Amino acid sequence: MHLAYPAVLSALLFCTGLYGVLARRNAILVLMSVELMLNAVNLNLVAFDVWLSKAAQETLHSGQALTLFTIAIAAAEIGIGLAIVLAVYRNRGTSDIDRLRDTAEGREPDGLDSDAPAAEKAEATA
Repeated sequence: MHLAYPAVLSALLFCTGLYGVLARRNAILVLMSVELMLNAVNLNLVAFDVWLSKAAQETLHSGQALTLFTIAIAAAEIGIGLAIVLAVYRNRGTSDIDRLRDTAEGREPDGLDSDAPAAEKAEATA
């Protein structure tokens, strides 16, 4: 098999993951997109390891060993990431990244400033 096939597939996986990270608002979907990007890197590591080992008659398979480390790190990352998302969801009631950013900056999710007087808030919602 040519090296171009796994390289193109890896590029497609990475671009799909990048789009998911940039376009999604749900934190769990962002974590899944990061996993897609890591899997694209793993595919490249294995493909180039096989290609280079054929050329150099090397039996070390360092790309496959690095892939195992990447899988272990990705598993730890998704476990910790899901724990953080669940904790934030329990405290804030949402996992929408835009709403979480707005509440972290001190703005209310409706777009109203918390510094405005209560009468202006009542007029804006009426």
